[in-house]
Amino acid sequence: MAVLETFYDVMRRQGITRRSFVKYCSLTAAALGLGPEFVPQIAHAMETKPRTPVLWLHGLECTCCSESFIRAAHPLVKDVILSMISLDYDDTLMASAGHQAEAILDEVMEKYHGNYILAVEGNPPLNEDGMYCIIGGKPFVEQLKRVASGAKAIISWGSCASYGCVQAARPNPTQATPVHKVILDKPIIKVPGCPPIAEVMTGVITYMQTFDRLPELDRQGRPKMFYSQRIHDKCYRRPHFDAGQYVEAFDDEGARKGYCLYKVGCKGPTTYNACSTVRWNDGVSFPIQSGHGCIGCSEDGFWDKGSWYARLQDVSGFGIEASADKVGLVAAGAVGAGLAAHAAISALSRVRYKGDDAQ
Repeated sequence: MAVLETFYDVMRRQGITRRSFVKYCSLTAAALGLGPEFVPQIAHAMETKPRTPVLWLHGLECTCCSESFIRAAHPLVKDVILSMISLDYDDTLMASAGHQAEAILDEVMEKYHGNYILAVEGNPPLNEDGMYCIIGGKPFVEQLKRVASGAKAIISWGSCASYGCVQAARPNPTQATPVHKVILDKPIIKVPGCPPIAEVMTGVITYMQTFDRLPELDRQGRPKMFYSQRIHDKCYRRPHFDAGQYVEAFDDEGARKGYCLYKVGCKGPTTYNACSTVRWNDGVSFPIQSGHGCIGCSEDGFWDKGSWYARLQDVSGFGIEASADKVGLVAAGAVGAGLAAHAAISALSRVRYKGDDAQ
């Protein structure tokens, strides 16, 4: 196996100029929420650190995470993100197959023991001794445990690997199980979503490659840089929610005016993800912008939380503890109270003014 090149070596070999490389580092810092002072650090890391070996395994899944990943829309990322890492094994993308592919897996595990990243898409079924998912003639759960033993960290791509997703929905006949409940002795980064946003996936890898450490995680093991805020918090329809302006039925007047989709089942108020800021397809849109409510696909157990069109209960409105039905009434009441108070103060002022004149 050839000596690993640095990311900068690969970019230069592909004809990318120094100016474009620095621009890439600047855009990477911005995408990660870092200030301009981090640009030299990112550039230095890309110039000096060898590409990180990555082994990408597939369990029970639909390949949507891979489909999202290879469509990262940044003009440089989509060309070279696979050069930033050394993707040595991915049975979906690699040309090799069968015994040849498995030989590559064994070689990387031995040569880079303790230094490679394991990326997992999908989850292992545990029922019937794991026989519902066979890779290379053996249960996937065996492959997962074997490859995880030499990894320095694990990335759980998508809601399948992070939480179980549709495979683990009730009654879960295969006993599909998220990665963190099978592998207990390795640091695991959860990147949930069905699928995750492409730039979120590439951003996590860029951060790990640049700073040689895991990004800061929340209590569920998700990167805070992408999962610290609810979709509701940055949604461009949020002002309509606060104003009590809702879509009551799809294709009604409110829908045509772009009102809030909360009453037709939007799960944005309880879903943590970057959809409303990073968006999809090179930042063009996201489901809410396309007229459909968020289904909460990056949250644990979203398949078992009722209909996607069932309205959330007890979601507070604009700074008050009130349901959506009461937001408009309370707002109107507040305005009325303000007008009454203003009228009372004005009347009192006039009385005082006349009293002063009488004296």
